[in-house]
Amino acid sequence: MSGTAEKSDAILYERRNAVALITINRPATLNALDMATLAALDEAVARAASDEAVRVVVFTGAGERAFVAGGDIADLDSRQGLPHYLELGERLHAVFRRIETLDKPTIAAVNGWALGGGTELLLCIDIRIAAASAKFGLPEINLGLFPGAGGSQRLIRQIPLCKAKELMFTGARIDATEAEKLGLINRVVPDAEALPQALALAETIASKSPLVLKLLKRTMSDGLDMPLPASLRHEQAMIGLVLDTQDAHEGCQAFLQKRPAQFKGA
Repeated sequence: MSGTAEKSDAILYERRNAVALITINRPATLNALDMATLAALDEAVARAASDEAVRVVVFTGAGERAFVAGGDIADLDSRQGLPHYLELGERLHAVFRRIETLDKPTIAAVNGWALGGGTELLLCIDIRIAAASAKFGLPEINLGLFPGAGGSQRLIRQIPLCKAKELMFTGARIDATEAEKLGLINRVVPDAEALPQALALAETIASKSPLVLKLLKRTMSDGLDMPLPASLRHEQAMIGLVLDTQDAHEGCQAFLQKRPAQFKGA
């Protein structure tokens, strides 16, 4: 398997064929997010977005204990004054929104705790594979806070409202099995299999048309903000664009000729 790898203080970035692997690399703090880590994460996501060779992006955490255990509480508590907190909020929202709106499919390999900002990061990622030992939750209420990196808005759109309120009002943690029942994650796998299965899934998705994946992801994301009649009209317009692509004709020809399709993204 060919690929490239580079290391920074807070983020590991590696490209494996058509898959970019982004690892939050602060195991001593359970991969907690501070301003420097957020800046490095933003750069890594921008790099994956601009690299035409990358078709899918996988996110995980360094070490065996945590995906992202949340925000860096020491960093948060050291800040004083509204301008500093506004800066942190703007950075969090900008980075997470970049991930959420990335025109390439994203997958999380959740290898441990995903609390607070870790759960909020997951809510921005398309597909979530969790280790059996993973833990989830939005415990901000226990610190006299509430989820402010998108969690209070994204969670109520992804799981039943009553369950989202219970999680945020109590600050309770849930295990991977409960998270799967709620629909917060796609599936639970043995601890050692989270990253391998996420990468295998990424390779499968990377074999599809990158152009059609982009248009499909946009169609679904945009449709969530529309009434059903408007979203159906939007879908109709987007599938018209897809039918006119070279990849659509390649897919049809490959089916008729009983051979694997070779999608070029055009």
